[in-house]
Amino acid sequence: MDIKQKNKDLNLLFEPDLFREQGHQIVDILADYLQNLKENKTQTVLPNIDPKQMMDIWPGEFSAKGDGQWEEDLNKVINLSNHLHNPKYIGHQVSAPLPFSSLIEMVGTLLNNGSAVYEMGPSNVIMEQKIILWMSKLIGYDKKADGIFTSGGTIGNLTALLAARQKMFNTNVWKNGVFNQDNNYIMVSSQSHYSINRAASVMGLGERSIIKIPVDNEFRMDISEIEKIYTRLKKQGKNVFAIIANACSTSTGTYDDLNEIANFCKKNNIWMHVDGAHGASILLSDKYKTIMKGVERADSIVWDAHKMLLMPSLITAVIFKDGDNSYKAFSQEASYLFNKKPSEEWYNYAHRTMECTKKMMGLKLYLSLKNFGTDIFKTHIEYTHSLTKNFANIINNKDDFELAVKPQSNIICFRYLSKESNNRDLNNLQVKIKKRVLKSEKYYIVQTDLNGLTWLRCTIINPLTKIEDLNQLLTYIIEVASSIKHD
Repeated sequence: MDIKQKNKDLNLLFEPDLFREQGHQIVDILADYLQNLKENKTQTVLPNIDPKQMMDIWPGEFSAKGDGQWEEDLNKVINLSNHLHNPKYIGHQVSAPLPFSSLIEMVGTLLNNGSAVYEMGPSNVIMEQKIILWMSKLIGYDKKADGIFTSGGTIGNLTALLAARQKMFNTNVWKNGVFNQDNNYIMVSSQSHYSINRAASVMGLGERSIIKIPVDNEFRMDISEIEKIYTRLKKQGKNVFAIIANACSTSTGTYDDLNEIANFCKKNNIWMHVDGAHGASILLSDKYKTIMKGVERADSIVWDAHKMLLMPSLITAVIFKDGDNSYKAFSQEASYLFNKKPSEEWYNYAHRTMECTKKMMGLKLYLSLKNFGTDIFKTHIEYTHSLTKNFANIINNKDDFELAVKPQSNIICFRYLSKESNNRDLNNLQVKIKKRVLKSEKYYIVQTDLNGLTWLRCTIINPLTKIEDLNQLLTYIIEVASSIKHD
């Protein structure tokens, strides 16, 4: 039966046979897409199409009966999207998700069980709780730890800071509102993610409340600077209620010294939060996890599974060393939902999350962990980190390139050198190289600025990326730079 005919009756769109037919077609299209990537038939990594052109491609008028061209449209979406499973995607910190996890995501969206309230999503609520406890154990927390999943590191960091403010202030901010906050501050690395500034503004503290601590030569928060700046603020009568450590930073992939920061926080009664959105997954690796030493002393941590745990976006854990603090960020009465005190209803996540409707985030990760085991994730983490270190060694042995810093994670910053250029010219050159590389559609790389210098930046996050792909990138950059010099 023609799809247009089926559309005449809404009930027909819920028919199992139609769903089965469409499901097979969609899986076949996606499987062919993965096959083309595997056989290197899909050469482009991202489409070189500007927003105006893209607006012209997609019509904005919708007919009453529809056109029934969903297969054609789906193929168009695939062709006009970034291809994260392409081994030459080495741009932002976005995972090439496990195909299995994407299928499970489909299950979650069809069931559509909200997970903020247990009775709306019973299986997923318990799955989330089990993963939170598993992650807590990896962090080194004891049985008092607890937390929730939320939609991304930005909301995760905000949730942790809201709990910190409620815990560290002498008033119930949630009930009484925001008063006399002008004297309260948060100390962060100068390399902290922009979501921290955003969180401070959302909280009503304003960006003025963010005190940025200088970093050392390896772009770690300088401990001696923390001491000096804190002493100065204290003499001025200002109150620092939280410090946020990077594990790792977005720009360079550098881990702050968590143990030293924990010592400082303990001595001065300051809340310690760790932004482990990207780097916390390293805790699965016995080979590399020592760089997170001290994380078990933090009051809270965020951890994204949609980065190094190969999950589709979004799934972020916000975990508190003292689980009671997880209830401090949000506290609200809703008699039609809740009958007990929040801590007695740990299974109703609405007590602890901004989202009143929460996706079944834990489903895809729980079933992936249960069915494939933790070793595949450990292997992925160790492979991408080792590959990044090998790439750094290659760059170090080439006269045409230099590293910004020895990589501590799977993030690497480097730049092409031109001996006759000064730093300003070199900065412009890196920008031009990046633009040419993206325009070619052959690779996805990004750029970052560090201490006034511009660097090319790669995140080696795709398990399909090989050292040959990275060698080819360097060769291509040399070609691009040469063509720029001769323009």
